Amino acid sequence: MDKYPGQKRAVQYLYPSIDPFDQRMIDMGDGHKIYVEQCGNPRGIPVIVLHGGPGGGCSPGMRRYFDPRVFRVVLFDQRGCGRSRPHASVTDNTTWHLVADIERIRETLGIERFIVFGGSWGATLALIYGISHPERVRNLVLRGVFMMTRTELDWFYGGGAGQFWPEPWARFTDLIPEDERGDLIGAYHRRLFSGDLREETRFARAWSSWENALASVYSNGAGGDAPGDYARAFARLENHYFVNEGFLEEDGWILNNVDRLHGIPGVIVQGRYDMICPPRRAWELSQAWPDADLRMIRNAGHALSEPGISAELVRAMDQIAEQEGLQDSAGL
Repeated sequence: MDKYPGQKRAVQYLYPSIDPFDQRMIDMGDGHKIYVEQCGNPRGIPVIVLHGGPGGGCSPGMRRYFDPRVFRVVLFDQRGCGRSRPHASVTDNTTWHLVADIERIRETLGIERFIVFGGSWGATLALIYGISHPERVRNLVLRGVFMMTRTELDWFYGGGAGQFWPEPWARFTDLIPEDERGDLIGAYHRRLFSGDLREETRFARAWSSWENALASVYSNGAGGDAPGDYARAFARLENHYFVNEGFLEEDGWILNNVDRLHGIPGVIVQGRYDMICPPRRAWELSQAWPDADLRMIRNAGHALSEPGISAELVRAMDQIAEQEGLQDSAGL
């Protein structure tokens, strides 16, 4: 049976599981070694997948959004998370380091231009990369848009989303003394970087649980209990980027520079009931970027695993393949 009435499981929309044909560690020369893998068709249309967080890491399921006969899919774990090393490190770990890492990966793999596919923070990074290197981007395919603005951080960590989810919000805030709750990002930062591994892990699990509790439109608010190592990397990296407001020069930097995406086709897949990244930001982006096609998904939240979101992302990639005339030649 479907977990939720009237819903198919997201996996039904995906391509079959595949293994990478290439796995490697790329030494960035500053103490960071980045895990990179490739799957699909080595001579196909290049796609680079940017995971969320920061700190979320890639998973095998992310390979399945692309026709493996058509696309050459590149996935990597961003600095400090997943299989990249050093684990949970914030040293030399900024947005601009990640943009440079994407360029290094592109050059190492001999790719001229590629489709950039990212969700949540991955959408943020995709937009920043596209603005910084528009000549390297064929298409942008985005999900659950996060624009790295103070308004979005205030919504999620200042009580806006908590108005809809008071139970997990109470669990998240009750760990912090009342006199520190005016700046929860800062309060958690002090505990996530205390130097006490036990304390860091405890608060990392609480940080991760708050976000997980709101990820799906079908959530019961439980949030789960992530493994300690994963939670610590995820929470430390995410908090580090948020404390530093994404390392951008000004609030609203993406929209202020979106004209640099002129001529780059884009698809924005957005859950109508996304509680983590509210749809207004995706709509504002689409209004400022005429080449973007905003696809609002009803009965969907933020998670990549939402059935409607998964189906639309696969559809978007299949449409790109059709436009290139490659799915027919692949025998579809």
